[in-house]
Amino acid sequence: MSAGFRRREVILACGEVRDYDAAAWHDAIVRVRGAEVELETVDGVRRRFGHGAVLCLAGLPLRVLRNPGPRPVTLIAVSRNRTDSFSSEAPSYHQEHDTVPEAEKQPCP
Repeated sequence: MSAGFRRREVILACGEVRDYDAAAWHDAIVRVRGAEVELETVDGVRRRFGHGAVLCLAGLPLRVLRNPGPRPVTLIAVSRNRTDSFSSEAPSYHQEHDTVPEAEKQPCP
């Protein structure tokens, strides 16, 4: 994997229920592997996603993540490193350089 990204795996055992932690999923793309994961919203609505599903769990009104099945499910989360220049935590071009390039000062024709 490129140095600009980090990968982690979250394994939910059979029947395991885990509280949703928004910070844990910030800026991550998540792939479901091996079984199904069930997402439950704060309103009690439940949706299941199976092996191969690709999800973005950031900013959702979730309450819990659940493994409803008889086999473990693995959630593979890939996100940008905090030091990556495209990271939401990296300084912007203007803050970093404290100038505006000439091309950006000119209006478009």
